[in-house]
Amino acid sequence: MTTLKKTAARLASAAATATIALGLFSPGAAHADTFVPLPGGEITQTLPDGTAVTIRLVNESALISPSMGSTPLHRNVWASGRAEVQIHGEHSYSKIYPGYVVGCQVNISGGAGTGGANGAATWEGKGSGGVTSGGSLTLGPGQASTFWVLQLEGPDAYGEQSYLPGFKFTEQQASVNWKDSTLGLAGCAGYAQARAFVGVEVTTKFGRSELRMWGQPFSLG
Repeated sequence: MTTLKKTAARLASAAATATIALGLFSPGAAHADTFVPLPGGEITQTLPDGTAVTIRLVNESALISPSMGSTPLHRNVWASGRAEVQIHGEHSYSKIYPGYVVGCQVNISGGAGTGGANGAATWEGKGSGGVTSGGSLTLGPGQASTFWVLQLEGPDAYGEQSYLPGFKFTEQQASVNWKDSTLGLAGCAGYAQARAFVGVEVTTKFGRSELRMWGQPFSLG
């Protein structure tokens, strides 16, 4: 092969390598959605009166999407899962309220977080129906808050109409399903995490107990 042909071959090879590199670092490749399968979990706890309660989190996953604002300060997640509760014994009534704790540059492995916002869900148990809404939080470093999966209109403890993050049931079991529930986070310049939970309140003739089962934390970037 002549020197001219060898030089042309090297230039062609370098051009092909550069094209591949540009493809890997193109905006489309860098901003692809990330699917995160999550393990869920199951716990069974016995209340002081001997009533056993089983809580499960199944079919849990998250689809993490690039920010529509295209900045590190915004994240968007579509979360899916199913919360189940089974009461092994007599109870007057119980409540189930699933959600997600979201934290910005804070350790949420302990499950801290208050407040609320909403996503889309359908539920089973006493009553039927669904809500369709979206929610977003603005958090700074060291802050955590909660996305409630449900937002149901009903009377609060004082009889006033309000939006409640769960529902009451008198059967032995109930469940909540949600698919592509939107969790939006703004204002967090550092790393962010989210973690699902299933809250259950059980009322028997001996008293009232509150339980909470936590899912595995996952990164929002």
